[in-house]
Amino acid sequence: MKIKPLGDRVLIKPCDEKEKTKGGIVLPDTAKEKPQEGEIVAVGEGRKIEDGKVIPLSLKVGDKVLYGKYSGTEITVDDQEYLIMREEDVLAVIK
Repeated sequence: MKIKPLGDRVLIKPCDEKEKTKGGIVLPDTAKEKPQEGEIVAVGEGRKIEDGKVIPLSLKVGDKVLYGKYSGTEITVDDQEYLIMREEDVLAVIK
């Protein structure tokens, strides 16, 4: 199944949760934090303004991004977890 976000929304595949801390301590599932970075896998056409024009998104497929810890809506497609959120909820692009 393919998903095409509408308007100014983007579809993000979150990075895997970290299994260990920097010090080498293995984390149980209950102690893991939600990932805050991921990869853009699909983008909408852009944001419509009052006069009907569409402003294209600055994000593109393949961008690595940072987003807020509780941003977006979680969805599952073909046993894969994704987040769908507005472009304005993305905090930064990782270069």
